[in-house]
Amino acid sequence: MNRFAYRTTGLAINALANLSRANIELHNTETIPKSATIFVINHFTRIETLLLPYHINRLTGKPVWSLADVGLFKGAMASFLDKVGAVSTKNPDRDQLIVKSLLTGEAMWIIFPEGRMVKSKKIIEKGKFMISYAGGKSPPHTGAAALALRTEFYRSRLRKMMERMPQEAERLMALFGIEQIEPVLDQTTHIVPVNVTYHPLRAKENVFSEWAAKLVEDISQRAIEELMTEGTMLLSGVDVDVRFGEPIPIKDYMGDVLIRQDISKQNRIDFDDPIPSKEELRKVSLRIMQRYMADIYAMTTVNHDHLFASVLKKTPYRTMSDRAFCRKVFLASTEGVRKAKVHLHKSLQDDQSHLLTDDRYRKYADFKAIAKEKGVIRLKGGRLKKETRKFTSPFDFHRVRIDNPIVVMANAIEPLSTLQQAIARLSWLPDIVVRRRISRQLIRKGLDEYSEDYRSYYRKDEAKPKGIGRPILIKGRSRKTGVLLLHGYMAAPLEMKELADYLGKLGYWVEVPRIRGHGTSPDDLAQTGVSDWVVSVDNGFAVLDAICRRVIVGGFSNGAGLALDLAARVERIRGVFAVCPSFRLMDLAAKFVPTVDRWNRFMEWVHLDSAKMEFVDNHPENPHINYTRNPISGVRALERLMEDLEPKLPRIKTPALVVQSKGDPVVNPKGSQQVFDLLGSEDKEYLQFQLDRHGILLGKGSRPVHEAIGNFVKRL
Repeated sequence: MNRFAYRTTGLAINALANLSRANIELHNTETIPKSATIFVINHFTRIETLLLPYHINRLTGKPVWSLADVGLFKGAMASFLDKVGAVSTKNPDRDQLIVKSLLTGEAMWIIFPEGRMVKSKKIIEKGKFMISYAGGKSPPHTGAAALALRTEFYRSRLRKMMERMPQEAERLMALFGIEQIEPVLDQTTHIVPVNVTYHPLRAKENVFSEWAAKLVEDISQRAIEELMTEGTMLLSGVDVDVRFGEPIPIKDYMGDVLIRQDISKQNRIDFDDPIPSKEELRKVSLRIMQRYMADIYAMTTVNHDHLFASVLKKTPYRTMSDRAFCRKVFLASTEGVRKAKVHLHKSLQDDQSHLLTDDRYRKYADFKAIAKEKGVIRLKGGRLKKETRKFTSPFDFHRVRIDNPIVVMANAIEPLSTLQQAIARLSWLPDIVVRRRISRQLIRKGLDEYSEDYRSYYRKDEAKPKGIGRPILIKGRSRKTGVLLLHGYMAAPLEMKELADYLGKLGYWVEVPRIRGHGTSPDDLAQTGVSDWVVSVDNGFAVLDAICRRVIVGGFSNGAGLALDLAARVERIRGVFAVCPSFRLMDLAAKFVPTVDRWNRFMEWVHLDSAKMEFVDNHPENPHINYTRNPISGVRALERLMEDLEPKLPRIKTPALVVQSKGDPVVNPKGSQQVFDLLGSEDKEYLQFQLDRHGILLGKGSRPVHEAIGNFVKRL
């Protein structure tokens, strides 16, 4: 190999890596051995051939060479592949070159055990590894295992011959170009399984495919497909998760009696000489192959597309609603992946309640669009209709990533048997059971989160009794209507208890979730922001949405803003009410927050954290509930919520009620009037009460407010 050519061509790959918008994330790199390693990698695109040698070289500092299909060694591509260290699978000196470079530590190797790109991701047949390709089916290759065994065989033999037959040792050193024996004997050979997962998989026309169609006459459909699929990946910002598995030490497989006898034989053994342990080595190669194939696919990074496609494939129902489908995927993304203990794409590591509310990250919308475009689903009467034949009909192997990416997504996680079993079970569940499981899961989650946060942020001098922040759930007399109540800033669910009890006596289900950061200590609130609050709201809504036919949402102060935000995002909310929404703050401390915030950022910049002002004093109306320290970051978050809410208000079309205290000392009544004016609802009402406090849902004079809200809910 030409080392200079390898390094200079690596610069070209580096340039390609930098030009690409692909987000490549490397996991578990600390386990990579220092030398004598074969990386066995799943093969879905040509991106692995181009970029992985570059990234592994950067991690290890070693040249990384690879085996490539003989069909690629044509024209300019042959020269390029030779320079980056690729060797043709038909090269007659292939095996000896690989063993030599592994023994000397000259290079590491990449081998694709599937033997070719597996565009369909179909690698399981009746529970066993079986690679589907254009020409048929075949088991994975054992070549990587055989080469690793041969390397370790000669390493062990060199060690024995140095002791017993120095002339044979010298001959083997000359055969493999070994100048110093000690570094060779100090090493051991490893196979490292590697999984590469891409998300999202979307193929479309791009610059590469358009140029190729113009510049190349009679370009093949196969080439166009690869340029459309892989070009889109490189240009559109696909996430590429590369996971390195635990190294497999090959010396652990050298214990068979026949193998040990051949290692110790005191006669000349040339590289391709038949030896008595050949058949045993073949069996051991098969065992190693099964191990690294299992390891490779156990590391698949599961993403939303995998779950949507698999639930769709396994569901026995031909038609279903969007909500019923998303509920099952929600369970798969929480209970299913937790029990299966699989690796998750970063988007699955966060809260998944968006699948049950507004799909704000467009996980379902994007999947639905491509499934509809490819004919895997049809819309019929507002419901999804699955085209079962799309999962069972034969497909063109070289077109499958374009023509039916949904089946490719489903195939990708077939080897994850525990996850497959979980998805199969929940796919058969009727919607009423799914809803019950979701409500129970989210109720338990709210209680567990509160217990954990209370423990983590407990301060003896500030802590309230634990029950103050505990989420409230009141069971109704029927499942027709549920009311979601959201408490205010620096408060807790107890703030809404009187209203919750009143509505509960009217027969409604009532849920008062704890907004994250509240009911514990100001230090907890200082660590949260709007996104955390929104997740708490979504979880609370999802509880009632799983139990009741219709949900009405309302809140007080900052909770009113969160209620309006939810109504702007989720169209199916039946009505919304806002009590003293904190659209314009009267509190003098709030007016100083922007100045204090700038001061804090400056102190952080000059590394004087001790001079930062992170809290201001608070003098609440209800000191048994509210915090007495107000985090600056929290007020900024509250202001951002209101700033973001203003342009959303005209989107709210559901019936609305705005309630305001005329003598409110915290919130300017002009702000609540502005909220009312901006609402897009045709059915809306504004009520003012002659009260001189902010917290009008508690204590003296609150009964008329409760009745007004009760009448609003009853009317809906």
